[in-house]
Amino acid sequence: MTRGAKPSNAKASDANPAKDRLAELFLDMLAAERGAGENTVAAYTGDLDDLAAHLRGRGRTIASAKTDDLRGYLAALNDRGFKASSVARRLSAVRQLYRFLYAENYRRDDPAVIIEGPRRGRPLPKILSIAEVDRLLAAARTAAGLSGRSPLDCLRALRLVCLLEVLYATGLRVSELVQLPATAATQNERMLIIRGKGGKERLVPLNGAAKRVMRDYLDLLARTDQAAQSKWLFPSFGESGHLTRQHVAREIKGLAATAGLLPERVSPHVLRHAFASHLLQNGADLRVVQTLLGHADISTTQIYTHVLEERLKSLVRDLHPLAED
Repeated sequence: MTRGAKPSNAKASDANPAKDRLAELFLDMLAAERGAGENTVAAYTGDLDDLAAHLRGRGRTIASAKTDDLRGYLAALNDRGFKASSVARRLSAVRQLYRFLYAENYRRDDPAVIIEGPRRGRPLPKILSIAEVDRLLAAARTAAGLSGRSPLDCLRALRLVCLLEVLYATGLRVSELVQLPATAATQNERMLIIRGKGGKERLVPLNGAAKRVMRDYLDLLARTDQAAQSKWLFPSFGESGHLTRQHVAREIKGLAATAGLLPERVSPHVLRHAFASHLLQNGADLRVVQTLLGHADISTTQIYTHVLEERLKSLVRDLHPLAED
Protein backbone atom coordinates (compact mmCIF):
# COMPACT_ATOMS: atom_id res chain seq x y z
CA MET A 1 0.00 0.00 0.00
CA THR A 2 1.37 3.46 -0.88
CA ARG A 3 2.03 5.70 2.12
CA GLY A 4 -0.97 7.90 2.72
CA ALA A 5 -3.17 6.17 0.14
CA LYS A 6 -6.76 5.46 1.15
CA PRO A 7 -8.85 2.61 -0.29
CA SER A 8 -11.43 3.78 -2.78
CA ASN A 9 -13.92 0.94 -2.35
CA ALA A 10 -15.86 0.18 0.82
CA LYS A 11 -14.72 -2.69 3.03
CA ALA A 12 -17.00 -5.44 4.27
CA SER A 13 -16.32 -4.11 7.78
CA ASP A 14 -18.10 -0.80 6.87
CA ALA A 15 -21.36 -2.74 6.71
CA ASN A 16 -20.61 -4.54 9.96
CA PRO A 17 -20.38 -2.15 12.92
CA ALA A 18 -18.75 -4.89 15.01
CA LYS A 19 -15.65 -4.57 12.81
CA ASP A 20 -13.33 -1.58 12.68
CA ARG A 21 -12.20 -0.51 9.20
CA LEU A 22 -8.70 0.53 10.28
CA ALA A 23 -8.16 -2.74 12.12
CA GLU A 24 -9.24 -4.60 8.98
CA LEU A 25 -6.66 -2.70 6.93
CA PHE A 26 -3.95 -3.68 9.42
CA LEU A 27 -5.02 -7.35 9.33
CA ASP A 28 -4.97 -7.29 5.52
CA MET A 29 -1.41 -5.98 5.67
CA LEU A 30 -0.36 -8.73 8.09
CA ALA A 31 -1.56 -11.42 5.71
CA ALA A 32 -0.47 -9.83 2.42
CA GLU A 33 2.83 -8.15 3.29
CA ARG A 34 4.15 -10.05 6.31
CA GLY A 35 2.85 -13.45 5.27
CA ALA A 36 1.14 -14.03 8.62
CA GLY A 37 -0.53 -17.43 8.88
CA GLU A 38 -4.22 -18.09 9.45
CA ASN A 39 -3.80 -18.72 13.19
CA THR A 40 -1.76 -15.53 13.66
CA VAL A 41 -4.32 -13.41 11.81
CA ALA A 42 -7.13 -15.00 13.83
CA ALA A 43 -5.34 -14.15 17.10
CA TYR A 44 -4.81 -10.52 16.07
CA THR A 45 -8.42 -10.30 14.90
CA GLY A 46 -9.71 -11.40 18.30
CA ASP A 47 -7.42 -8.97 20.13
CA LEU A 48 -8.35 -5.96 17.99
CA ASP A 49 -12.07 -6.78 17.97
CA ASP A 50 -11.91 -6.73 21.78
CA LEU A 51 -10.10 -3.38 21.73
CA ALA A 52 -12.65 -1.90 19.32
CA ALA A 53 -15.56 -3.12 21.47
CA HIS A 54 -13.99 -1.56 24.59
CA LEU A 55 -13.48 1.77 22.82
CA ARG A 56 -17.03 1.80 21.40
CA GLY A 57 -18.37 1.38 24.92
CA ARG A 58 -16.62 4.62 25.84
CA GLY A 59 -17.63 6.58 22.76
CA ARG A 60 -14.28 6.13 21.01
CA THR A 61 -12.97 4.32 17.95
CA ILE A 62 -9.55 3.10 16.91
CA ALA A 63 -9.29 6.25 14.80
CA SER A 64 -10.05 8.62 17.70
CA ALA A 65 -8.52 6.79 20.69
CA LYS A 66 -6.04 8.67 22.87
CA THR A 67 -3.22 7.28 24.99
CA ASP A 68 -5.38 7.39 28.12
CA ASP A 69 -8.08 5.37 26.32
CA LEU A 70 -5.53 2.64 25.55
CA ARG A 71 -4.25 2.69 29.14
CA GLY A 72 -7.85 2.32 30.25
CA TYR A 73 -8.20 -0.74 28.01
CA LEU A 74 -5.15 -2.38 29.57
CA ALA A 75 -6.49 -1.61 33.04
CA ALA A 76 -9.81 -3.20 32.04
CA LEU A 77 -7.96 -6.34 30.98
CA ASN A 78 -6.36 -6.51 34.43
CA ASP A 79 -9.79 -6.10 36.03
CA ARG A 80 -11.05 -8.96 33.87
CA GLY A 81 -8.37 -11.22 35.34
CA PHE A 82 -5.97 -11.36 32.40
CA LYS A 83 -2.46 -12.54 33.25
CA ALA A 84 0.45 -10.16 32.70
CA SER A 85 1.60 -12.25 29.74
CA SER A 86 -1.84 -11.96 28.10
CA VAL A 87 -1.99 -8.19 28.68
CA ALA A 88 1.50 -7.86 27.17
CA ARG A 89 0.38 -9.80 24.09
CA ARG A 90 -2.66 -7.53 23.66
CA LEU A 91 -0.45 -4.47 24.06
CA SER A 92 1.88 -5.81 21.37
CA ALA A 93 -1.06 -6.06 18.96
CA VAL A 94 -2.19 -2.53 19.84
CA ARG A 95 1.32 -1.12 19.32
CA GLN A 96 1.68 -2.78 15.94
CA LEU A 97 -1.74 -1.52 14.87
CA TYR A 98 -1.00 2.11 15.70
CA ARG A 99 2.53 1.94 14.32
CA PHE A 100 0.98 0.83 11.02
CA LEU A 101 -1.73 3.52 11.10
CA TYR A 102 0.84 6.24 11.80
CA ALA A 103 3.23 5.02 9.08
CA GLU A 104 0.40 4.91 6.53
CA ASN A 105 -0.95 8.37 7.52
CA TYR A 106 -4.24 7.06 8.84
CA ARG A 107 -3.28 8.69 12.15
CA ARG A 108 -1.23 11.82 12.72
CA ASP A 109 0.09 10.44 16.00
CA ASP A 110 0.86 7.10 17.66
CA PRO A 111 -1.03 6.97 20.97
CA ALA A 112 0.48 3.60 21.91
CA VAL A 113 4.16 4.49 21.56
CA ILE A 114 4.67 5.73 25.15
CA ILE A 115 2.62 3.02 26.91
CA GLU A 116 4.67 0.71 29.11
CA GLY A 117 3.78 -2.94 29.26
CA PRO A 118 3.23 -4.94 32.45
CA ARG A 119 6.32 -6.28 34.13
CA ARG A 120 6.51 -10.02 33.96
CA GLY A 121 9.05 -12.73 34.47
CA ARG A 122 9.60 -15.13 31.64
CA PRO A 123 8.05 -18.45 32.72
CA LEU A 124 9.98 -21.63 32.24
CA PRO A 125 8.39 -23.99 29.72
CA LYS A 126 6.55 -27.05 30.98
CA ILE A 127 8.80 -30.02 30.31
CA LEU A 128 8.39 -33.78 30.53
CA SER A 129 11.36 -35.89 31.52
CA ILE A 130 12.71 -38.49 29.11
CA ALA A 131 11.22 -41.20 31.33
CA GLU A 132 7.78 -39.54 31.19
CA VAL A 133 7.90 -39.29 27.40
CA ASP A 134 8.83 -42.98 27.31
CA ARG A 135 5.79 -43.77 29.48
CA LEU A 136 3.55 -41.83 27.14
CA LEU A 137 4.92 -43.60 24.06
CA ALA A 138 4.71 -47.00 25.77
CA ALA A 139 1.04 -46.43 26.65
CA ALA A 140 0.27 -45.49 23.04
CA ARG A 141 2.07 -48.54 21.65
CA THR A 142 0.30 -50.83 24.12
CA ALA A 143 -3.08 -49.47 23.06
CA ALA A 144 -2.18 -49.93 19.39
CA GLY A 145 -1.19 -53.56 20.02
CA LEU A 146 -4.44 -54.63 21.68
CA SER A 147 -6.31 -57.36 19.83
CA GLY A 148 -10.03 -57.73 19.21
CA ARG A 149 -10.58 -54.11 18.21
CA SER A 150 -12.48 -52.77 15.22
CA PRO A 151 -10.44 -51.65 12.19
CA LEU A 152 -11.33 -48.02 12.93
CA ASP A 153 -10.18 -48.30 16.56
CA CYS A 154 -6.93 -49.90 15.41
CA LEU A 155 -6.38 -47.06 12.96
CA ARG A 156 -7.00 -44.40 15.62
CA ALA A 157 -4.65 -46.11 18.06
CA LEU A 158 -1.85 -46.36 15.49
CA ARG A 159 -2.49 -42.78 14.41
CA LEU A 160 -1.90 -41.61 17.98
CA VAL A 161 1.41 -43.51 18.10
CA CYS A 162 2.36 -41.82 14.85
CA LEU A 163 1.40 -38.36 16.12
CA LEU A 164 3.48 -38.80 19.27
CA GLU A 165 6.52 -40.28 17.54
CA VAL A 166 6.64 -37.50 14.96
CA LEU A 167 6.03 -34.73 17.51
CA TYR A 168 8.81 -35.90 19.80
CA ALA A 169 11.20 -36.73 16.95
CA THR A 170 10.86 -33.35 15.23
CA GLY A 171 9.60 -30.72 17.67
CA LEU A 172 7.00 -29.58 15.13
CA ARG A 173 4.28 -27.16 16.06
CA VAL A 174 0.99 -29.05 16.22
CA SER A 175 -0.36 -26.88 13.37
CA GLU A 176 2.59 -28.04 11.25
CA LEU A 177 2.07 -31.66 12.28
CA VAL A 178 -1.61 -31.91 11.28
CA GLN A 179 -0.82 -30.35 7.88
CA LEU A 180 1.84 -32.89 6.93
CA PRO A 181 1.11 -34.28 3.45
CA ALA A 182 0.65 -38.01 2.96
CA THR A 183 3.81 -37.98 0.83
CA ALA A 184 5.83 -37.30 4.01
CA ALA A 185 5.40 -40.97 4.91
CA THR A 186 6.33 -42.33 1.49
CA GLN A 187 9.56 -40.45 0.86
CA ASN A 188 12.85 -42.19 1.65
CA GLU A 189 14.63 -39.02 2.73
CA ARG A 190 15.42 -38.57 6.41
CA MET A 191 14.41 -34.89 6.27
CA LEU A 192 11.00 -33.25 6.21
CA ILE A 193 10.42 -29.92 4.47
CA ILE A 194 8.21 -27.95 6.84
CA ARG A 195 6.36 -24.76 5.95
CA GLY A 196 6.16 -22.87 9.23
CA LYS A 197 5.02 -19.45 10.41
CA GLY A 198 4.97 -16.78 7.74
CA GLY A 199 5.34 -19.41 5.02
CA LYS A 200 9.01 -19.94 5.88
CA GLU A 201 10.41 -23.36 5.04
CA ARG A 202 12.91 -25.36 7.08
CA LEU A 203 14.38 -28.85 7.04
CA VAL A 204 13.69 -31.12 10.02
CA PRO A 205 15.40 -34.51 10.50
CA LEU A 206 13.20 -37.55 11.02
CA ASN A 207 14.49 -40.63 12.83
CA GLY A 208 13.99 -44.20 11.71
CA ALA A 209 11.38 -45.05 14.35
CA ALA A 210 9.16 -42.15 13.30
CA LYS A 211 9.53 -43.02 9.61
CA ARG A 212 8.56 -46.66 10.26
CA VAL A 213 5.44 -45.83 12.26
CA MET A 214 4.41 -43.26 9.63
CA ARG A 215 4.62 -45.91 6.91
CA ASP A 216 2.77 -48.50 9.05
CA TYR A 217 0.03 -46.00 9.79
CA LEU A 218 -0.27 -44.95 6.14
CA ASP A 219 -0.50 -48.61 5.06
CA LEU A 220 -3.34 -49.20 7.52
CA LEU A 221 -5.04 -45.96 6.49
CA ALA A 222 -4.94 -47.03 2.83
CA ARG A 223 -7.01 -50.11 3.73
CA THR A 224 -9.87 -48.02 5.13
CA ASP A 225 -12.51 -45.81 3.54
CA GLN A 226 -11.25 -42.86 5.59
CA ALA A 227 -8.22 -42.40 3.35
CA ALA A 228 -10.31 -41.43 0.29
CA GLN A 229 -7.11 -40.46 -1.52
CA SER A 230 -6.61 -37.57 0.89
CA LYS A 231 -3.50 -35.45 0.41
CA TRP A 232 -3.06 -35.24 4.20
CA LEU A 233 -1.21 -37.72 6.40
CA PHE A 234 -3.84 -37.27 9.13
CA PRO A 235 -7.12 -36.83 7.21
CA SER A 236 -10.50 -36.10 8.74
CA PHE A 237 -13.99 -35.34 7.51
CA GLY A 238 -13.86 -31.77 8.80
CA GLU A 239 -13.73 -28.59 6.76
CA SER A 240 -9.93 -28.45 6.66
CA GLY A 241 -9.63 -32.06 5.51
CA HIS A 242 -7.12 -32.91 8.24
CA LEU A 243 -7.15 -33.35 12.02
CA THR A 244 -7.47 -30.17 14.08
CA ARG A 245 -5.00 -29.02 16.70
CA GLN A 246 -7.73 -29.31 19.32
CA HIS A 247 -8.44 -32.95 18.44
CA VAL A 248 -4.77 -33.89 18.74
CA ALA A 249 -4.52 -32.12 22.11
CA ARG A 250 -7.58 -34.01 23.45
CA GLU A 251 -6.21 -37.37 22.37
CA ILE A 252 -2.81 -36.71 23.95
CA LYS A 253 -4.34 -35.58 27.24
CA GLY A 254 -6.49 -38.70 27.30
CA LEU A 255 -3.41 -40.84 26.73
CA ALA A 256 -1.56 -38.98 29.51
CA ALA A 257 -4.21 -40.07 32.01
CA THR A 258 -3.84 -43.67 30.82
CA ALA A 259 -0.07 -43.41 31.27
CA GLY A 260 -0.44 -42.14 34.84
CA LEU A 261 0.57 -38.56 34.03
CA LEU A 262 -1.41 -35.44 34.91
CA PRO A 263 -3.29 -34.44 31.73
CA GLU A 264 -2.77 -30.73 32.42
CA ARG A 265 1.00 -31.29 32.21
CA VAL A 266 0.84 -32.86 28.75
CA SER A 267 0.04 -31.22 25.42
CA PRO A 268 1.48 -31.12 21.90
CA HIS A 269 3.40 -27.95 22.82
CA VAL A 270 4.85 -29.62 25.92
CA LEU A 271 6.22 -32.36 23.67
CA ARG A 272 7.79 -29.65 21.49
CA HIS A 273 9.42 -28.26 24.65
CA ALA A 274 10.60 -31.77 25.56
CA PHE A 275 12.18 -32.19 22.13
CA ALA A 276 14.19 -28.97 22.55
CA SER A 277 15.12 -29.49 26.19
CA HIS A 278 16.28 -33.08 25.74
CA LEU A 279 18.43 -32.08 22.75
CA LEU A 280 20.12 -29.38 24.83
CA GLN A 281 20.59 -31.75 27.76
CA ASN A 282 22.47 -34.08 25.44
CA GLY A 283 24.80 -31.43 24.05
CA ALA A 284 22.99 -29.78 21.14
CA ASP A 285 23.88 -26.17 20.29
CA LEU A 286 21.24 -23.52 21.00
CA ARG A 287 21.47 -22.20 17.41
CA VAL A 288 20.80 -25.67 16.05
CA VAL A 289 17.71 -26.01 18.25
CA GLN A 290 16.57 -22.56 17.07
CA THR A 291 16.75 -23.76 13.46
CA LEU A 292 14.94 -27.03 14.18
CA LEU A 293 12.12 -25.26 16.04
CA GLY A 294 11.73 -22.64 13.32
CA HIS A 295 12.26 -19.69 15.67
CA ALA A 296 12.98 -16.49 13.76
CA ASP A 297 14.80 -14.97 16.74
CA ILE A 298 17.29 -16.68 19.07
CA SER A 299 15.68 -14.84 22.01
CA THR A 300 12.64 -17.08 21.65
CA THR A 301 14.80 -20.18 21.96
CA GLN A 302 16.55 -18.77 25.02
CA ILE A 303 13.68 -19.87 27.25
CA TYR A 304 15.64 -23.13 27.32
CA THR A 305 18.84 -21.58 28.67
CA HIS A 306 18.09 -22.98 32.14
CA VAL A 307 18.83 -26.39 30.60
CA LEU A 308 22.16 -25.12 29.29
CA GLU A 309 23.02 -23.58 32.65
CA GLU A 310 22.57 -26.90 34.44
CA ARG A 311 24.65 -28.71 31.83
CA LEU A 312 27.45 -26.14 32.08
CA LYS A 313 27.48 -26.42 35.87
CA SER A 314 27.80 -30.18 35.56
CA LEU A 315 30.67 -29.84 33.08
CA VAL A 316 32.59 -27.51 35.39
CA ARG A 317 31.91 -29.68 38.42
CA ASP A 318 32.96 -32.89 36.68
CA LEU A 319 35.80 -31.71 34.46
CA HIS A 320 37.47 -28.65 35.99
CA PRO A 321 40.73 -29.62 37.79
CA LEU A 322 40.02 -27.31 40.72
CA ALA A 323 36.39 -28.28 41.19
CA GLU A 324 35.46 -29.35 44.72
CA ASP A 325 34.81 -33.02 45.42
